[in-house]
Amino acid sequence: MGMPVYIYFIFVSILSGALVIFRKETPMYIRVFPFFLALTALVEIIGWQLSDNNANTTLLYNVFTTLEFIFYFWMLRQVIRQKVARRIILFFILLYPVVAGLDILRGLSAHRFHSETYALGCFLVAAICIFYFLELFVLPHSVSLVREPAFWICSGLLFFYSCSFPIFGYVNFLNRLPVVIQLNLGVILDLLNILLYSLFAISFLCRYKVRKSI
Repeated sequence: MGMPVYIYFIFVSILSGALVIFRKETPMYIRVFPFFLALTALVEIIGWQLSDNNANTTLLYNVFTTLEFIFYFWMLRQVIRQKVARRIILFFILLYPVVAGLDILRGLSAHRFHSETYALGCFLVAAICIFYFLELFVLPHSVSLVREPAFWICSGLLFFYSCSFPIFGYVNFLNRLPVVIQLNLGVILDLLNILLYSLFAISFLCRYKVRKSI
């Protein structure tokens, strides 16, 4: 079985990030982001290879999705302006790994995906993204959204986690469904991933200017 198409889009987003990480005006969260995406690509490739060999990947994705949510909480905290909201997000960063860790340990023997805490992570990421958009609406000055990296990142995260929540939130139940339905859900997830990483690539390139030589 060939490598999933969306992994190529992760590489595209990594290469896009490599173009801007050394520019002086690049925010810190943008500089760190490509390295996290490189880790994402590595995990996805390992997961793909394990699946091809009929090995169980539940623990791999349990651990990675927990780290993934912690990273997104941190990154979103960098673009939120309100101090109270930033403190609340910091609380999420500290508390979420504890709650998710307990959930993972509870289902370790049964190789169960941590669907409850994954659903919680989806809700929190979506809520923070919505709060970011609300902050944009009340800014006293205009912002060019097309050239705002955080806008593209939050748009991708909000859409992905809002749409994938019903799938991953009930993944332990969906495994009992017919193979045809599981394949169709897999296609939907691939499309959601492609859109997510495409928007990440745009977030890197939206401020990039190509210098014209005479």
